Amino acid sequence: MADDISRSNNDRIEVEVEKENIENLENITEQQQNVLPHIDPARRIVVEKTLKRKLDARCSLFVLIYIMNYLDRNNISAARLKGLQEDLSLSDTQYSTCLSILYVGYILMQVPSNMFINRISRPSIYIAIAMTLWGLISTCSGWAKNFGHMVAIRFLLGFVEAAFLPGALLILSKWYTRRELTTRNAVLFCGNLISNAFSSLVAAGVLSNMDGVLGHAAWRWLFWIEGAITMTIALSSAFILPDLPTNARGFTEEERLVAQLRLLEDVGEADTDSEEQSPFTGLIMALKDWKIYIMMLSFTAYVVGLSFNAFFPTLTGTLGFSEIPTLLLSAPPWVFSCIFSVVNAWHADRTQEKIWHIYGPIMMGLVGFIISMSTLNVAARYVALFLQAGSYAGFIFLIPSSPAKRAVALALINAFSQLGNVAGSYVWDLSENGYRKSYGIVTAMFGITIVGFWLFRMILVNLNKQLSEAEVADEDQGGDFIVSANESLCMRKGFRYLV
Repeated sequence: MADDISRSNNDRIEVEVEKENIENLENITEQQQNVLPHIDPARRIVVEKTLKRKLDARCSLFVLIYIMNYLDRNNISAARLKGLQEDLSLSDTQYSTCLSILYVGYILMQVPSNMFINRISRPSIYIAIAMTLWGLISTCSGWAKNFGHMVAIRFLLGFVEAAFLPGALLILSKWYTRRELTTRNAVLFCGNLISNAFSSLVAAGVLSNMDGVLGHAAWRWLFWIEGAITMTIALSSAFILPDLPTNARGFTEEERLVAQLRLLEDVGEADTDSEEQSPFTGLIMALKDWKIYIMMLSFTAYVVGLSFNAFFPTLTGTLGFSEIPTLLLSAPPWVFSCIFSVVNAWHADRTQEKIWHIYGPIMMGLVGFIISMSTLNVAARYVALFLQAGSYAGFIFLIPSSPAKRAVALALINAFSQLGNVAGSYVWDLSENGYRKSYGIVTAMFGITIVGFWLFRMILVNLNKQLSEAEVADEDQGGDFIVSANESLCMRKGFRYLV
């Protein structure tokens, strides 16, 4: 929501780079510095197209990993329909605790994990190891015998899964410019949406065919099969995922240099932390920025509103169909949500506007909530599920400029917002009258989200005014940057916060 944008609407690639700016790029030799300014313009365009094509292909694996990330996290909801709660003798409150405890580990690990991933040179290996571990832990869910087992497994699962999403967002931000990032982030989040659809189809197949195989309940096979798939994918991710523009394998030296220049031209400085910065510099910078606290609270309310995700098969079950048709009916709303999210993000990148591309999906979700509270008509309630799933399309992240601050801010916002999932796990205990009270709560949370994002927008509008005034005051200074005691105003001239 807070990407910076240049006033210039010129989309042509700048070829001539001032030598003083090129020297800001670390890890580039003197010989390379002399060659870069003389890259043929036509050659630069070809190299950049090849770079983005390779990058998009490699980063597409993030979508598959995110599918498995959510699949392993939310398959407990489908397993509940086939006897998990009864076999483990869980009360409704204990089941909700099994859901919410995952986010305790998830919250605790996100910030230290992203601080670590921002300091290492091979994040692909780190994510591959984390994925292997959470796949192994997920398979252990199939061996759970009681409430204590399941709580411990879910806590560890969240602890290890925390490495993925903020880490993936950080890696994407190190390769793509701000004009490209919203669409790529939306494609990444489609992994979440696809998993909601795909998990229902996989669960329908496993739960309808595996019951009693080798003497085990079908819901146990669901955990074992999906965990094994996760570990298999993890093996390939270490070789396919990109690392950093300075050292990524599978790219030519020319492509890596152009990748670094793209970020230099985009933000006005190299996308690397200075040697003087400690691992805690980004944490301190993020904690001093009170705008991040507004985003943390707003996204938390948003996540509470989206908490129907973990209960989607149960909510679909209110339509009155049996288990397998319920799982099959749970898939189409998420397919719609995926398509709508990509179109919404693409249009946001094209128009360079954010707030109404967030409000639109939220309003769609509110209409779905109101329909679900107002009627028990089967057709109307199923349409409402499509509208509710579509509300995910507004989930767009703040991307700070400094790599160290960006790593912590992404993790802080995402981690703190998961408190919404903890609270949301208990919101849907109120099952009477088709979950009307629960829908009332998430409606109120979306209202808080709207207010929070509007307040954030007003702050950015005010900062843009200050940037304009600072440029006028400094127009005789001749420098390329605005120097200010306020970090939010220390920007390259011409930049504006995108609102």
